[in-house]
Amino acid sequence: MSAQASSGKHTPLRILVTGGAGFVGSHLCDRLIARGDHVVCLDNLFTGSRDNIAHLLDHPNFQFVNHDVNHPIFIPVDQIYNLACPASPIHYQYDPVMTVRTNVLGAINMLDLAKRTGARVMQASTSEVYGDPEVHPQVETYWGKVNPIGPRACYDEGKRCAETLFFDSFRQDGVDIKVVRIFNTYGPRMAINDGRVVSNFVVQALTNQPITIYGEGQQTRSFCYVDDLVEGFIRMMATPAGFTGPVNLGNPNEFTILELAQLTIDQIGSASPIERKPLPQDDPRQRQPDISLAKASLDWEPRTQLKEGLAKTIAHFAALLGKGLAETERQGR
Repeated sequence: MSAQASSGKHTPLRILVTGGAGFVGSHLCDRLIARGDHVVCLDNLFTGSRDNIAHLLDHPNFQFVNHDVNHPIFIPVDQIYNLACPASPIHYQYDPVMTVRTNVLGAINMLDLAKRTGARVMQASTSEVYGDPEVHPQVETYWGKVNPIGPRACYDEGKRCAETLFFDSFRQDGVDIKVVRIFNTYGPRMAINDGRVVSNFVVQALTNQPITIYGEGQQTRSFCYVDDLVEGFIRMMATPAGFTGPVNLGNPNEFTILELAQLTIDQIGSASPIERKPLPQDDPRQRQPDISLAKASLDWEPRTQLKEGLAKTIAHFAALLGKGLAETERQGR
C-alpha cells in the first residue's frame, strides 16, 4: 500500500517524532497533525527551535516534550520517526562524541521503546553512509566508502551503526522497522547558522557577502525540497510489515556547487562575489541518489524542482533576516 492511498479515511495514530522541533521534524509534525494524528514532539532543542513548532503548541493533538534521546523514555505510541541528531557539519562536529552517542544511544532507546509498545519505528538515516562514493549514482546495495576516523565520522559512522542496530533488532527481536537514507534537503525553517550549503549560499547572497565555494565548486549534490522528503517518510511508514528498506529519498537531479551558487545569486539578484576556499577533509565529490526503489516500492519521486524550492527558501530567509534587522533597529533606538 502506498501512502498515496492515505487520501482515503485515515485512522488517527499516536506518533512520536524525535527531533520534531528541527527543520525536517517540524514539517513532519505539521503533516501528521494535518492528517489528524496525535503527535508527541520530542526534542532537546540543541539544534531544534521552539519557533519551528510555535504554531502547534496550542493544538489539542500536539504535545512537546523537552527530552534528550540519549536517555530512555516511555511513551505509549503507534509509530516512531527517529530524526534526532544534528545534521550539518558545523553542528555535528561541535561535539562529535555527543553526535555518536545521539546516533547510537538514540537508536537503542527508540528501538527499546518500539519493542515495549509494539510500535513501528523509522530511522532517518543519511546519504552520508555512502561516504565519498565510488558508485554513481548511489544505490541502496552499495556499502559505501567512509573514513572511520575522520572529522565527519561521528555522523557518518554514527548513522551506519544506527542502521546496524535497526536491522539487528529486526532480525533478532522482530521489531517493525523502516530505514530511509536522506539526501541533501532544503526549505523553510532551516536555521540561519545551519551551515549547510543551501542556507549558507542564500544568507550570503541576501546580505551581499562573498559566496563561499570549497575547491573549484565542481563537487555535485542533489537537492530535495522538504515537502517532498516528508511525503517520502509518510509513504515509507505506510508500506507493509517486512519491507524494511533502506530506501534512498532525494532528488536525482544533480548540480555542481558552483551551479547552485550562480542560481542563488541570479534568483536573488545579489552582488555577492564568489570566494574559493580549500576543500574540507573527506568532503564527498559526488552525491546523487538512485531512487528506483522509492519509485517502485513507494510510488514516490520529488515534484519540486530546485528553482521553485529555492524561491520558497529565499523568501523564508529574507523574512528572518528582515525581522532580525528590524529588531536590531528597535533596540538601537
